[in-house]
Amino acid sequence: MNQRLQQAAESGSINDLYALIDENPCILENIDAMPFVNTPLHIAASCGEIAFAVEMLNLKPSFAKKLNTNGCSPLHLAVEKDQQELVTWLLRIDPSLAGVKGREGITLFHLLVLRANVDLVVECLITSPECIKDVSVNGQNALHLAVVNERFEVLQVLTGWIQRMSQKNARSIEYSVLNKKDLTVNTPLHRAAY
Repeated sequence: MNQRLQQAAESGSINDLYALIDENPCILENIDAMPFVNTPLHIAASCGEIAFAVEMLNLKPSFAKKLNTNGCSPLHLAVEKDQQELVTWLLRIDPSLAGVKGREGITLFHLLVLRANVDLVVECLITSPECIKDVSVNGQNALHLAVVNERFEVLQVLTGWIQRMSQKNARSIEYSVLNKKDLTVNTPLHRAAY
């Protein structure tokens, strides 16, 4: 990536971004053409530059779902760098980002469960309730991950959410979350018994 563009993303300079676009209108397209790359959105998300990240999301929405060479989306990186406010902003702009699959099929929601970030787990459930059904490459959903990794506070949130949701759509929740088998043919309840 262009060094000046990287610096603009790190510092959150929207003016510098547009100066670079003025010099080379295809600068963002060239980055988007690469299948796996750290985009300016990845950098801004890592640095917590909310305004720059939102501007980038407006200019190039595809960057939000693009993975870098480590299999991380911009929001995966933001979670790793504890940029909670940025994650909240971008989830409210595009709730589908909760389900973007990274390395090993781990979604943003899964990562929040693994990191026991209760506030952002709740935010994801509110903005994107279907994210509770997403599974990793091992066939594990968020409930599996909470049980296996002993994230008990998150487990309480998830089971409370499932109870509320089951009143509306009991069969779907039962099969897609509670009775979902992973690759080792274990449901979350089987895992809890270990």
